Amino acid sequence: MKIRIKYTVLCLFLFAGMSMAAQEIPVETEHHSEPKKDLNVTELILDHVGDAYDWHIATVDGHSISIPLPVIVRGSDGVWRCFLSSRFEHGHADYKGFSIAHEGKYKGKIVEKNVSGEEVRPLDLSLTKNAFSLIMGSTILIILIMSCAAWYKKRKVEEASPKGFIAMIEMLIMSIVDDVVKPCIGKNYKRYAPYLLTVFFFIFFNNLLGIIPIFPGGANVTGNIAVTCVLAVFTFIVVNSFGTKEYWKEIFWPDVPTWLKVPVPIMPAIEVVGMFTKPFALMIRLFANILAGHAIVLGLTCVIFITVGLGAAMNVGMSVLSVVMTIFIDFVELLVAFIQAYVFTLLSAVFIGLSQVEAHGNKQLHK
Repeated sequence: MKIRIKYTVLCLFLFAGMSMAAQEIPVETEHHSEPKKDLNVTELILDHVGDAYDWHIATVDGHSISIPLPVIVRGSDGVWRCFLSSRFEHGHADYKGFSIAHEGKYKGKIVEKNVSGEEVRPLDLSLTKNAFSLIMGSTILIILIMSCAAWYKKRKVEEASPKGFIAMIEMLIMSIVDDVVKPCIGKNYKRYAPYLLTVFFFIFFNNLLGIIPIFPGGANVTGNIAVTCVLAVFTFIVVNSFGTKEYWKEIFWPDVPTWLKVPVPIMPAIEVVGMFTKPFALMIRLFANILAGHAIVLGLTCVIFITVGLGAAMNVGMSVLSVVMTIFIDFVELLVAFIQAYVFTLLSAVFIGLSQVEAHGNKQLHK
């Protein structure tokens, strides 16, 4: 047992070390004592949680090792061009009039110069790091879930019980269906269970991938507001596309005193605004919590490099504290990965259940 504990602690420290190495904080020193320039923590965190046109793996002897991704752009001349992001040499070179902006409102994006010399954005359909991770993660998730489904197709539930990974997936599915979908939606829960389960596993799996500091993890997918916005829009469409007549009646003609509805439609206006604030809350909640987790890990990592110029004793002490706190936050992130997927699914189920309201004389108890 003691040997297992030792190996577990060793693995945790190695994982924290990989997490810090994956951040690749370039701090140049002279005689290994004082930094040449101050570390801009804010800029570093924003760069690492942002998107990129290649997948950076590591830096060895000053040389970056990365996976180039396809760049697909349509310039101002109307011609489509497709090439690998390695043509930009990590943002240090131009290619066919296109380059990656280093500053300004288009920082980190592909730009080209117009006739007046100003940087403008071309039509950009490139496969970025987040997009590639989104496709790769979704593919892996589909394979995993379909492999579990294949296990059930080959066996009868009465004859065999699943074990290991398949048992864990079954536990998660049954937990979401029995504790979230059924109580929140009611008798029509089977109609919406596939969507809610898909949302849960998509968010949960990508949250876990985001915690892994090395390829194929490390992309900030669920911490990207564009991704969370699309998820929120899907919930908005499901809620309002399948809402009952009573649901729409409560929005445009709620059961309140008439003076709150005419001549000034105060309550209907509030209800209509509520239609949009609910998915907005979903979007911001997931985006902010995942982004904050990545920012905290990066901030703790930066402590090591910030304290370099404060002396060896201070630097060693803060480095140890940084490693311990990074391990702790990694454990918290594992919990947050599940909680945020669960909360998003729960709130989506609640909003769908509210849209399934029936007339007061026709209400049925949830099964």
